[in-house]
Amino acid sequence: MKVSVCKERPILSPCGLKDIDFQVDTYIGCEHYCYYCYALDQAETDWSREILIHKDIVDQLSREIVKISPQTIYMGYLSDPYQPCEAEYCQTRKVLDLFLQNGFSASILTKSDLVLRDMDLLKEMDSATVSVSVAFNDNQTRELFEASTVNTEKRLEALRQLKEAGVKTGALLCPVIPYITDTIQFIELLAPYTDVVWIYGLSINDPSGQNWLNVKKILKRQFSGISEQIESAIFSKDHRFWSQLRNELEALKKDRQLNLNIHL
Repeated sequence: MKVSVCKERPILSPCGLKDIDFQVDTYIGCEHYCYYCYALDQAETDWSREILIHKDIVDQLSREIVKISPQTIYMGYLSDPYQPCEAEYCQTRKVLDLFLQNGFSASILTKSDLVLRDMDLLKEMDSATVSVSVAFNDNQTRELFEASTVNTEKRLEALRQLKEAGVKTGALLCPVIPYITDTIQFIELLAPYTDVVWIYGLSINDPSGQNWLNVKKILKRQFSGISEQIESAIFSKDHRFWSQLRNELEALKKDRQLNLNIHL
């Protein structure tokens, strides 16, 4: 993987998530290169070959955060803060250390157990949160859609260790791909280790976009018998697949008193 320095740009940017005003992406691009990723249409480089980093992320971000009051900053919106190169470049750890020194906290979304490396910093923060993103019940299927990510079992183990250490945990069950993702089974696996689970279906805004072209190719090659059925559900939120799943999840939420945020 080639890692290049990007042209200077703001690091701290507005965040559209509820109750969080700002976000930081420690990398521009993501070598996880999940084929369904919504950010692919904004890619500046070929993420299978090159990603970008800021020249001096600590110096620049120090000058940016001094303009705002200490608060929780989201990390993981357009790139994974714990993608493989983080083990060498430590951009995320540097930012977390900067946040801790200045009274900020972090809300992190990742697909990697590398986040465990920084548990020392997260435990010292006020109300730090780590959410892990999962979507595929078996690793053979996961490798079709996100081959460069760590396996699901490692992500669940990371959640377990974080929760035991007193770090607030969550999960993003996304994307739910019709007739591929076993959502109910995943909820059962996640429930013991999470304070909240967000559930989103695969969302394709542009049928000509790179993420859908990637997914469609996989469906036709690996799920040819049901590819048309899957595609029909993906592009219709009124499809019976979604209504049935919503009903099942609402029932599970009520019966088990689980904190599920259902967005299907």
